Amino acid sequence: MARYRHNLPQLGGDLFLADGGIETTLIFLEGHELPHFAAFDLLRRPGGRTALEKYFRTYARIATQHGVGLVLESATWRASPDWAAKLGYTPTDLADANLAALDLLHAIRQDCERGPTRIVLSGCIGPRGDGYRPEALMSEAEAEDYHAVQAGLFRDAEADLVTAITMTYPAEAIGLARAARAAGMPVVISFTTETDGRLPTGETLREAVERVDEATGGAPAYYMVNCAHPTHFAGALPGGEAWVERIRGLRANASTRSHAELDEATDLDDGDPVQLAREYRALGDRLPSLNVLGGCCGTDHRHIEAICRTWLAA
Repeated sequence: MARYRHNLPQLGGDLFLADGGIETTLIFLEGHELPHFAAFDLLRRPGGRTALEKYFRTYARIATQHGVGLVLESATWRASPDWAAKLGYTPTDLADANLAALDLLHAIRQDCERGPTRIVLSGCIGPRGDGYRPEALMSEAEAEDYHAVQAGLFRDAEADLVTAITMTYPAEAIGLARAARAAGMPVVISFTTETDGRLPTGETLREAVERVDEATGGAPAYYMVNCAHPTHFAGALPGGEAWVERIRGLRANASTRSHAELDEATDLDDGDPVQLAREYRALGDRLPSLNVLGGCCGTDHRHIEAICRTWLAA
């Protein structure tokens, strides 16, 4: 049975960590090939499950060492029908991969959850299209139909929630939130921004959050920002406004590069873990609900541990 599906402990305000940039870590630091940035594809390769388990257990150790919570995000950002078809997966193969990704996390929670470290299991859903350049935009109804596949699988796999990572426009986020709600799953929506703090389709974070809340009756448990550097979106998150209280999570990039620059990069820009931690702390001083802290492109366990230490020392 899903342990926290109807009572997400991160809503209580204690610090919860998340992992870093899984794809960039696996590619640049661990030497794995990930076609289409699909980490879940490792599950069908020799040694792939072991590689993913090693990755996630690194963050479980950080959380238990510091006595804080942890949100484990499944390696399924690309495990939706269109992307899986590009990798040669049948619908049955895809279902098995999503279930296997959650099975791995259940095993880690069984071994590592103890004391103050509560481990929440999230089924990760990525955008149907490119996470940097949304082109063929869906209607809300199309998005709901498309993302219902993964939402239902995560319910069956006894995940605690669904997290939509790197949403680039409101209509897809709305449809995804409705799909999760129809599956009986709590849902978190994480938007990405360009260097100007706006979504790739031009909306402000405020416009995106308010539009999703209005269209779904406030369905998301909370919102996040990911796959951008804090200097890109800090100005778009003013303190003292009601909508900002809906922002509870942050998974920033290590690099200050734009999405276009990252797309063309052949090297890993891992930035400065200590400086990134300071920037998280500065945002925390303005965002009253912020307490779920992880990373995105270029971040690894060093960044997350620095963020944790800086946050706890404040």
